[in-house]
Amino acid sequence: MPAAPGLTRVLTRYADGRSELSLDPDLRVFVADLVRPYGLPLREDLLAEGVGHAYEELAAGLLAEALGPDEPADVLIQAFDSPDVRPGAPTSLALSRSCAGTPTALALCDQGTAGAFAALRAALAYQRTGVARRAVVVLAEQTALHHRPPEPATLPDRHCAVVLVCETLPGEELTVRQDSGAVVGEVESAEWAQSAAEEVRRQAKELGEDAAVLLAAGLEVPGLDAVRVPAGQPFTGLWSALAERLPGWRAERRPVLLADFDPRLGVLSTLTLRAGPPS
Repeated sequence: MPAAPGLTRVLTRYADGRSELSLDPDLRVFVADLVRPYGLPLREDLLAEGVGHAYEELAAGLLAEALGPDEPADVLIQAFDSPDVRPGAPTSLALSRSCAGTPTALALCDQGTAGAFAALRAALAYQRTGVARRAVVVLAEQTALHHRPPEPATLPDRHCAVVLVCETLPGEELTVRQDSGAVVGEVESAEWAQSAAEEVRRQAKELGEDAAVLLAAGLEVPGLDAVRVPAGQPFTGLWSALAERLPGWRAERRPVLLADFDPRLGVLSTLTLRAGPPS
């Protein structure tokens, strides 16, 4: 199989504590300006206590670990769902200075858990068009939301960052798919969730009996032999689990399937990775 865009490295890091930026008085001003048109109250307790983590601090060291000084990146895409503790800053641009090269820096948000897959799709598109030889995706989530949302929002238990490095890899086939369905009520939502589960089973069967299947915490696929990611890290948990298990699966030359379903958006996202050379 000829060389094609592949996933060469996946690294993850958790963090405790907070960034000093969580006590910056400008944070309160910025968040207040954002939520005022919607009549949403601030979390004055969190702002006073200083809670949250800046994504630049969370991911910069991990980027330096993922890429050496002689491994320049051409594109860096940052994706997140929960907002940064420094929401007014172009974090993707700051992170682009934490790796070699002068990568084009982009950010992607407001796509729920589907955002991680969308960022990876964009990175692979840059590679396939020849614009980028090495593309990097940075995923991040932190635990604090400094305003009260209009409806319940699931936040992570811990601050976490994940770095995915995409390069050409002989013998590997990496595919990312995203499918959306109409979610107009409970009946339609339930039907689409069932349809999503059937699609995951189909893709797993297509990969073969030895396929390793990794399912996000909120995705139910009855009857499928799969590793379930524990709840607690809605945006990064699936990818942290991949970072932990991929070296072993790759050494065994097993095809891999990742799947996540965002019920708010009605989006099923999958990644299939056919075995490349052992690491």
